[in-house]
Amino acid sequence: MSNEVNNPPKKTKARLVLIVALVGIGATLAYRWWHGQHFVATDNAQIEGKIVPMAPRVSGYIKALNIADNQIVKAGELLVKIDDRDYQAKLQQAEAELAIAIANAGKNAGGEGVGQAMAQISMAQANASAATSNIRQIEANLQKARSDQERFRSLAAQNMASAQQLEAAETSVRAAEAQLKSARDSASAAGEQVTMYSAALRSAKSKVDAVRAQRELAAIQLADTSLNAPLNGMISKKNVEIGQLVQPAQTLFSIVSTDDIWVVANVKETDIGKIKTGDKVDIEVDAYPGKKIEGKVESISAATGARFALLPPDNATGNFTKVVQRVPVKIRLDASAGKQLPLRPGMSVLATIHVG
Repeated sequence: MSNEVNNPPKKTKARLVLIVALVGIGATLAYRWWHGQHFVATDNAQIEGKIVPMAPRVSGYIKALNIADNQIVKAGELLVKIDDRDYQAKLQQAEAELAIAIANAGKNAGGEGVGQAMAQISMAQANASAATSNIRQIEANLQKARSDQERFRSLAAQNMASAQQLEAAETSVRAAEAQLKSARDSASAAGEQVTMYSAALRSAKSKVDAVRAQRELAAIQLADTSLNAPLNGMISKKNVEIGQLVQPAQTLFSIVSTDDIWVVANVKETDIGKIKTGDKVDIEVDAYPGKKIEGKVESISAATGARFALLPPDNATGNFTKVVQRVPVKIRLDASAGKQLPLRPGMSVLATIHVG
């Protein structure tokens, strides 16, 4: 009789446990569904930043080295100085050659060369202009002389003009024709002088410009013996010492930016359709558990990450296994993020994107 009385409470407890379990499972599934509709999370994400390899543009021996591994530097700060004595000598030589070229081209006090060529060009142009005006006047005179000639011929045929008058008219025509030919020859000569003097002027200027370019190159090379920081950052992978001979394009060290930091999250292709530019993102850095950084989606890659691999997958071989691809998403962090926590490129993060 006692067992019959105790059985109902046991069944009631079992049912209660089952109901609680079902409610818990349902709540968990509902929460996951709700979370999936409003958030996209991935731990396949890393902090990225500008890493600038520093290399000289000229060769030489290192004279001064103002850096150490992991040193903080500011933009414009002098980091490396190459021995510049050879480059100073080259600049002085180029300046001397430029002075000689300018003197030879007429830039000196004597006013010869370029100055004389310009004066000659102006004079030749004036002569050409005067010859052109003279030609027009002579052509008018020739036309009048020919009209007079025809008129005297007609009068002579009617015995109304003497032979002397007709001969004088013909002489005037021949004289005008000779004057016209002479004027045209003068105009042609003046044009040739303009061409000749212009060519001489261009030649003189070209010589000066060529030597001036050599001087500018020498000045640039001298300036390039100083290697300055192009941005704020931290020295990394230093590979240079004082007295070392370096060559152009030889990487001496790198500068890791401390200002321009962002996150690249590799999101599953099945979730990428939910994400749009401007979506809010919560960032949790593995190095700083329990702390969150805010950011926003800045851009979405135009291709999956696999397409940029050294050996992209070839699915035409026949051995195809479908793998969910991932699309890189660039996340811009708040401006104060780097000041709150020391962030370094390569750190792993958990990115949670608000998509709801």
